[in-house]
Amino acid sequence: MTRMFTFFPYRLRCTATLILLAIFALIFPQGMLFAQEATITPNYKDADIRQVIEAVGEVTGKNFVLDPRVKAQVTMFSSAPMSPDAFYEAFLSILQVYGFVAVPSGNLIKILPDANARQLPGSESSGRNLTDDIITQVISVKNVAAAQLVPILRPLIPQYGHLAAHPASNMLIISDRAANVARVLKIIRRIDQEGDDDFEVLRLEHASASEIVRIITSLNQGAAAGGAARPVATTVVADDRTNSILISGDKSRRLRLRTLVAHLDTPLENGGDTRVRYLRYSDAAELATKLQAQYQKSGAEQAGANTTEITIWADEPTNALILTAPPKTMRSIMLIIDKLDIRRLQVLVEAVIVEVSSDKTADLGITWALADANLKNAVGVTNFPSLTNGVTSLAGAIGGGTGGTGGTTNPAGLIGDGITIGVGRISNSGTSIVALIEALEGNTDTNLIGTPVIVTMDNEEAEIKVGAEVPFVTGNFTGAGSAGAVVNPFQTIERQQVGLTLKITPQINEGTAIRLKIEQEISSVTESTQAVDLITSNRTISTTVIVEDGGILVLGGLIQEDLREKEQRVPILGSIPIIGALFRATSIQKVKTNLMLFIKPTILRDDRQASFETNAKYNMIRGMQLSRDLDDVPLMPGETRPILPELGSPESAIDLRKLKSDDQSQN
Repeated sequence: MTRMFTFFPYRLRCTATLILLAIFALIFPQGMLFAQEATITPNYKDADIRQVIEAVGEVTGKNFVLDPRVKAQVTMFSSAPMSPDAFYEAFLSILQVYGFVAVPSGNLIKILPDANARQLPGSESSGRNLTDDIITQVISVKNVAAAQLVPILRPLIPQYGHLAAHPASNMLIISDRAANVARVLKIIRRIDQEGDDDFEVLRLEHASASEIVRIITSLNQGAAAGGAARPVATTVVADDRTNSILISGDKSRRLRLRTLVAHLDTPLENGGDTRVRYLRYSDAAELATKLQAQYQKSGAEQAGANTTEITIWADEPTNALILTAPPKTMRSIMLIIDKLDIRRLQVLVEAVIVEVSSDKTADLGITWALADANLKNAVGVTNFPSLTNGVTSLAGAIGGGTGGTGGTTNPAGLIGDGITIGVGRISNSGTSIVALIEALEGNTDTNLIGTPVIVTMDNEEAEIKVGAEVPFVTGNFTGAGSAGAVVNPFQTIERQQVGLTLKITPQINEGTAIRLKIEQEISSVTESTQAVDLITSNRTISTTVIVEDGGILVLGGLIQEDLREKEQRVPILGSIPIIGALFRATSIQKVKTNLMLFIKPTILRDDRQASFETNAKYNMIRGMQLSRDLDDVPLMPGETRPILPELGSPESAIDLRKLKSDDQSQN
């Protein structure tokens, strides 16, 4: 016997339902009531969801706790009767439609907004869950990585659900409604299949493994770019050492690739063993000479080898190599070229030369003379010509005055370096006595800083010279000719480089260390009043060092202090205390020199780093130009001072061409 109930969206009808249920309970025994379970045909139209929850609780005997946010007007139509369990499952569907979820908690069921579902414990999947129950399931993945499945399955999980991978155990954790979890589980089982992938090694006899792999890769890329419906599920790798190809993937793809490789691995036709190889970085002529020598030598060492089949020559205009060789030898040559024709690193070397020197001199001397009138006949005289003007200046200072007549004194003949004090009397008759006291003190300070910069490639020697050519007289001719003869006097001159010379060869080791072979010379012209010709001073360093990339290393230096004391005096008289100062002249010179040379190398590994260093130096020079007065050139109205254009500006190329054209027009 089947009983049917119909629910209406009014509290009165719900009360009537309860009354009917009570009547049935009184009429029929309890065992018969449960043996013949009642069916319900619920129908709601714009009913308060709380009324529906109340009715579900009365029919199913479940206890509910409602969140205050659970509010909605629901509509449900049913034409067929359903059991209490089916009614409860339909109730869960209503909750899902209106954005709510039922979460079991002991003997209670919490009705909450589904946005909070991931934060609440759901029931473990047991295979008997209702389709709209919130459950949590841990899925073990065997053949694929669990983390790779997350981005694939994420769109299938609603916002309130949860999907995460545990890479350590290769498991997936899913929290969602039971129906959706079952759907995702089916998808995972179809993806998580053990494939028939395997590896094959194909040994080539004629073709190059790397060349064949390049061709296959190009074909695969072209298929992908053309919108192939199925992705290429194979991997192809070349082993140049054994000239083999390794293929992995499904059987059908491996069979197709094996057929393609077999077709390509065929001997070349007659005359087809010649290839043209364009070089990007190496010099073709230099590399051709080395390769030809290498294979001629290796062929001579191997008995029976025919070296006439190998020819290598360079086409310098295109920087290309034309190679003729058997296939095996051709592969060997190509591998060598691949290793040699690479972009080499560059090294920026900055040298710092610092020289600080001071030169102090002090001279003090007395020259005197005792003679008759006008110093014609000297009775006593001191003369220290190397330190003072000497007695000759006294004689030159006396003019006129002969035979007892008066004379005049020329003061210019008494003036020397420093201060000159004259004491005495020069008379036309009687005795004349004159004394000259000369004192001189000089200080010379030199502060020189030079920073030559040079860029070169790895293992390439570079040299920079900054200076001038100074002429040195090496000989002259001033012969006298006979009557009527013409004599042309002449001098022979040799020019020598004076300045700074830096010669360097860098070698980049593994890591960041740089081996530097350095030859550095600093020369300059020194001032000397005692030399017949010019005097040059040279400071030279030749060394080999290892420096870290960007590090600074001191190459060498000189710390020198010289003290020169020179004294000239009259024997015996010059040694007398106090009075002896009248009979001597003293000169003291103290020279202190501090010279240090430093080096800083920087590896330029790519275009970006090279551009950075270039821009830094460029902007430094431009900044120096901008720091100066940018007004018009004096006495030349309309003319402007030349300034480097700003890097990166659209006007840079135009400005550079303009500067070049201006220079050409001026020249």
